[in-house]
Amino acid sequence: MFDHGSGNPIVVIPGLQGRWEWMRPMLHALAGHGRVISYSLGNVSAFEDLLVQTDAVLDAKELRTAALCGISYGGRVAAAYAATRPSRVTALVIASAPGPSFVPNARQASYLSKPWRSTLPFIVGSPMRLWPEIAAALPSGPSRLLFCVGHGWRMVSAPIVPASMATRMHLPAGLDLREACSRITARTLIISGAPGLDRVVPPESTREYVTLIPGAKYEMMDGTGHLGLITQPDRFARIVGTFVNAASS
Repeated sequence: MFDHGSGNPIVVIPGLQGRWEWMRPMLHALAGHGRVISYSLGNVSAFEDLLVQTDAVLDAKELRTAALCGISYGGRVAAAYAATRPSRVTALVIASAPGPSFVPNARQASYLSKPWRSTLPFIVGSPMRLWPEIAAALPSGPSRLLFCVGHGWRMVSAPIVPASMATRMHLPAGLDLREACSRITARTLIISGAPGLDRVVPPESTREYVTLIPGAKYEMMDGTGHLGLITQPDRFARIVGTFVNAASS
């Protein structure tokens, strides 16, 4: 578990891969704006179990309330948590998350249907799929190479479990997320990358939350896509930290 910084608590919920370690540069940058806590998603049998895990994290850290920042799939978890436990959420940030109406594309559906057999093709093909975003987000060849080496090392040192990823995507839920979003009372910021650069979740899917959550604000990180929080961690941390501290004051 990650727990660094001081000030307003910000709990960061990771994406479908479930590993907080993949976000390490952003978490350290965000720790300059508050007390940042993150954790790895557990193996559960229902979507609501992920909300119970978030309860356990707050309780373990003796936090009655906190801001939530959900990354990608973690944005769905954060939105559901804010809708069902409004008294525990001081502010909500949803970044590059699939909206309630999101449907995996053909390539993603193929990976999810055969997670173990798809792992090698997924890893081998990732650099080519993500290169347009990396090239747009980072200014020079050396910075791009440094990022690829650093993120590759984080992925190797905190490996994914493909079957767990597929299971999370298809977890049964007793919650209608579209309806639940209308019950969110926390001040909310929705963040996406630029159209054409997010090759994982189309920004228009993330923007669905803007129409569903009362009073939600929206900010696009131009020049980035799905990886904006780790290709430009200081920029992402500044956006989230500024919003959370203003909402919590």
